[in-house]
Amino acid sequence: MGWGRNMDGCGNFIKYSLFIVNLIICLGGSVAVALGLWIAVDKSFANDLLGTNLYFGSTCVIIATGILVTFTSCLGCLGSIKEVKCMLVIYTITLFLIFVTMFVGGILGYVFREKVQTTIRIGMESSLRDYGNYRPITEAWDETQTRLQCCGIYGPKDWQNRIPESCCKMTSAGRRVSCQQLGENNNSFTIFTPGCLPVTTEFVKKYAVVLGTAGIVVSFLMILGMIFSCSLFKMIE
Repeated sequence: MGWGRNMDGCGNFIKYSLFIVNLIICLGGSVAVALGLWIAVDKSFANDLLGTNLYFGSTCVIIATGILVTFTSCLGCLGSIKEVKCMLVIYTITLFLIFVTMFVGGILGYVFREKVQTTIRIGMESSLRDYGNYRPITEAWDETQTRLQCCGIYGPKDWQNRIPESCCKMTSAGRRVSCQQLGENNNSFTIFTPGCLPVTTEFVKKYAVVLGTAGIVVSFLMILGMIFSCSLFKMIE
């Protein structure tokens, strides 16, 4: 009788631990979806500038993975409370596949992280020549320079005396100062002097760190979820 009560108590502990872990995973998945949508809507201005869909495509992967994680965690919650073996099996397999995908993605992100600046530089050098001739490129450059407060690839001189208005700083009245020509009158008070390459590289890396950290935390919770799920599966008669 003592052993049975111990098993019941242990089983209940694992069941409710699995439920709590899945609630946290569900929250993490929801945060990932919200973060992905925010980046896609508010931070996608650099997509045309870089000349690649990699930036926007990665946010779509984040959103899709977040939705899948949220759905899977709900399945885990239901399976743990109802003690349904079939649900626990589907939950564990799905969670394992998601974990492997995130793990491989993390390795690839680590391998290619040093190539971020090269990719951005190539995209900027190509798009710089299309400024004024191709509307999406023009708007991407203008928005990038305005929002990140930078100018050109390495600095204002990259524009060769055809400096866009988006390189000029704003006055307190909300108007841009005149900085269309390079000369002695242009300084850090009238024009954005940092180049967009280092600023954008730092911008991309910063959000990559945020997403990577979130992925590590969720992956750790997934491991706990799989352990509790397998343990509960063995205890269900």
